[in-house]
Amino acid sequence: MSNYFYDMLPKEEFERIPYLPTFGEFVDWFTKEYADKPALSDQTVTITYRELGERIARRRAYIESLGLPKGAHIAIFDRNSQDAVELFLAVTSAGYVAMIFPSALPEMAVVGSCTRFDIAAIFVREEFMPLTAKLQGVKICPASAIADTQAPATAVDPDSPAAIFFTGGTTGAPKGAVLSHRALMRGNYNAIFKPGHVIGVHRYIMLLPLSHVFGLIAGTMGCFYTGNLIFTCEDMKATIGKLPVLKPTILVIVPGICDILAGLCKMYGPQFLGGQLRMIISGAANVPPRLVDIFSKMGVEFCFGYGLTESANLTAANGDALTHPTSIGKIYPGQEAKIVDGELWVRGDNIFSGYYKDPERTAEALTPDGWLRTGDLCRFDEDGFLYITGRIKNLIILSNGENVSPESLEEPFYADPCVRDAMVKEDSLNGQSVIAVEILPLMPAFDGKPWEEVEAYMKALVDKVNATLPSTHQIRKVTVRTEDFKRTGSMKVARV
Repeated sequence: MSNYFYDMLPKEEFERIPYLPTFGEFVDWFTKEYADKPALSDQTVTITYRELGERIARRRAYIESLGLPKGAHIAIFDRNSQDAVELFLAVTSAGYVAMIFPSALPEMAVVGSCTRFDIAAIFVREEFMPLTAKLQGVKICPASAIADTQAPATAVDPDSPAAIFFTGGTTGAPKGAVLSHRALMRGNYNAIFKPGHVIGVHRYIMLLPLSHVFGLIAGTMGCFYTGNLIFTCEDMKATIGKLPVLKPTILVIVPGICDILAGLCKMYGPQFLGGQLRMIISGAANVPPRLVDIFSKMGVEFCFGYGLTESANLTAANGDALTHPTSIGKIYPGQEAKIVDGELWVRGDNIFSGYYKDPERTAEALTPDGWLRTGDLCRFDEDGFLYITGRIKNLIILSNGENVSPESLEEPFYADPCVRDAMVKEDSLNGQSVIAVEILPLMPAFDGKPWEEVEAYMKALVDKVNATLPSTHQIRKVTVRTEDFKRTGSMKVARV
């Protein structure tokens, strides 16, 4: 066990939390271990861990009544609701393979996904039922479906598939990453490591979509592993407005949501967060140092996370944001890591099994001996802290054949307190290929100053950055954006 992670937790708490390799064992364990503790709330009614375990068992009984063969694929098409959480744990602990569809999935994508991923049954939120009208050969069930009787968890091989997640993968086009029980439960176990006490002391909010492995594992399942309470979130805007009432102690969010919360705190004061928030865990995108500074001044500790869908989300974590603000931390225990030609490779029982029915892309991502090629360019410092320096697929190839990482050129922009987001890319100017930057200003930092001053500030910042670069790497084209970037589902800037 790495002392870096072991030392985060009080010894007596660490010793109470076993690594469990399947979801059936996990549900049975938390039902007994935390029986009378509050587990899940829809913001009106709160149920205990015992009640949650009993409801999952009744969900299993309903699923068993469908007559599907074990290992069949079952989709969940819902918002971040109590139904969705119970269904995911029921499907996986009953020996089936779960696939959570994003709530914004349009009708034809629902049909295509059910066909592509061999979905045998789908549990659907009532408002989404019209989107399933064209499905054929798929059992359609209401997300609220639950039996009166209970069914026990099914014993499964830890290396058998537990879930399939939509992902862009390490090689581009969207596909389905297959993750075993062992892989997801290792990611889940890694989520327990946070500075300080973790058992029964926190209140979470399910802000990130359950269809995203970061939201499911770090944001939800890690909460259950440590006996804490989590509030569902069927409407993000409405739930954020309830922060003063819900009083979370920990938030697992992406930097885009951090930005929103920072702006709301500036408008309404730090008490908007509820007065009890002590930690933010952020990942899925670059975390600007200014956000660490803003929340640290409010007494909120910042922790970074790094991972991919293909590594069950949690690969590395940084509990020292103040001293290492640009690092993604250290590699979690139970994994191997190495740098190959600048790229981070990882191996361990958290690594996915492959892309569903896509052996060619699986071979591109996984080596024959089990190493995952992450696609991220990285380096370790002398203390073992990991830094991302770029993404292989984003590299800009200069006319002299040299490679330039756009992420490395973006770093000084993110360090500036007046920049919200920046994207460096290859572009053309007067018929020549050049390095360009698009900058989204953090407008509150300019306090109502005219747009001309905003543009002048950003162009001066580019000059300052260029002064530190060789002539071949300098930015020749500048766009100061008046509108937000197009963003991915995890609110990262979409590189288009």
